[in-house]
Amino acid sequence: MYKVYCRLYQRTFKLVSPLLPWRKPQLIEGENAVSKLPKVIKELGIGSILIVTDEGITSIGLMDRLLQDLKEENLDVAIYDKTVPNPTIENIEEALQLYYAKHCEGIIAFGGGSPLDCAKGVGARIARPEKTIPQMKGELKIRKKIPPLFAIPTTAGTGSEATVAAVISNTKTLEKYAINDMALIPHYAVLDPLLTINLPPHLTATTGMDALTHVVEAYIGQSNTGETRQCSRDAVKLIFDYLPEAYHNGKNLQARTKMQKAAYLAGIAFTRAYVGYVHAIAHTLGGFYSVPHGLANAIILPHVLDYYGESAHEPLAELADLVKITDLSDSVETKAQKFINAIKSLNKEMDIPTKVSGINEEDLPFMVDRAYKEANPLYPVPKILSKKELLTLYQIIKE
Repeated sequence: MYKVYCRLYQRTFKLVSPLLPWRKPQLIEGENAVSKLPKVIKELGIGSILIVTDEGITSIGLMDRLLQDLKEENLDVAIYDKTVPNPTIENIEEALQLYYAKHCEGIIAFGGGSPLDCAKGVGARIARPEKTIPQMKGELKIRKKIPPLFAIPTTAGTGSEATVAAVISNTKTLEKYAINDMALIPHYAVLDPLLTINLPPHLTATTGMDALTHVVEAYIGQSNTGETRQCSRDAVKLIFDYLPEAYHNGKNLQARTKMQKAAYLAGIAFTRAYVGYVHAIAHTLGGFYSVPHGLANAIILPHVLDYYGESAHEPLAELADLVKITDLSDSVETKAQKFINAIKSLNKEMDIPTKVSGINEEDLPFMVDRAYKEANPLYPVPKILSKKELLTLYQIIKE
C-alpha cells in the first residue's frame, strides 16, 4: 500500500511540476568567461557583493583574476572562505552575517559544490529571515526571491549552478539533506574551463562520476520529460567520451570544457527529474562520516543499478546503445549489464574503490531510516525499496 502512495505522490508532483516557476541560469561560457562577469554585475546596479568560497580556492589564488576585474569595476567585495566540504548550517550563518555587515546586494558562489550550496543557503536565509535552515528542509519552503546569485563552478560535477537544490549538513544531528526550491536556481552560471585545468585527478574523477550519477538516476527514474531525457543522453555521451581524458590529461582544455557542459546538462536533467537511492545513501555517508559526495556516489552507483535489476534494464540498455558498447544480438538485460560494467570499469580506471570503508554496524539502522525517508515518497525511482532492502544495499556497499 505504501508503494502505491509513493507512486501517486510522484505522479502528482510530475503533473504539477510544469506549473512551477522554473527558470534556467543565464550562461556565460568559454575560456576567460569569468572575466565577463564583473561587467554584468555592474550593469545590474550591484555595488557590493559577497563571494562564498573555501580556503583551498583562496590559498592557490584561483580567484585573483576575478578579484582584480571586480576592483576595476569599482565593486566592493566581501569574501567568506570558511566553507567546508559538506557545508554546514554554521557556514551559512557566518556568511550571512558577513553579507549583512558589508551591505552586500548579491552573491558570487566560487568553487565546487560546497561553496555553491553554501551560497544558496545564504540566499535562502536572506529570502526567508524568519526561517532557520532546518525549517526549509525539503520542498518549496522558500517561495520568495533570493538576491542575485552568480555561480562559478571550479569542478565539473555537482551541477549546482543549474539546480534547485542546496545540500546542507547539520553537525548536531549528523543529517545531510536538501533544500529544494526554484528560487535557488542561480541567476547566472559561468562555465570557464580554465578554472578546472589544475583540478587534481582524484577530484576530476569523483566530481565527474557525481555528474554521471545525477544523469543516470534522472534517466532511469519515472519523472522524465522530453527535455530531461535529451539533456541526460547528451551528458552521458560527453562523460563517457571526455572524463577519462580529463582524468589522465587534465590540461586538455577540450575535455575540461566538455565535462563542464556535461555537469551543467546533468544539473538541468536531475533538477527536474530527480535522483534516487544512490543519493539517499550517499547523503547519509556524508552526514555520518563526511564521505565526499562525489566519491560516495561513484562507489554506490553500480551497486544500486545492479540491485534494481529488471526495473532499470530498459533505460540502462538505451544508455548502453548510446555509448556504443553493445552488439546487435544483445538482449536488453545484457545491454543493461554492459552499461553497469562500463561504470565499474570507469571507476577502476580512475582508482575509485568498490566499497565504502569505515561504516559502523551500529549506525546502519539510523542511516537506513534517513535514506528511506529522504527517498520516499519523493524520488521517482525504478523500484521502491523497503527498509530491509536498503539495509541489504548498505551491507553490499560496506567493506
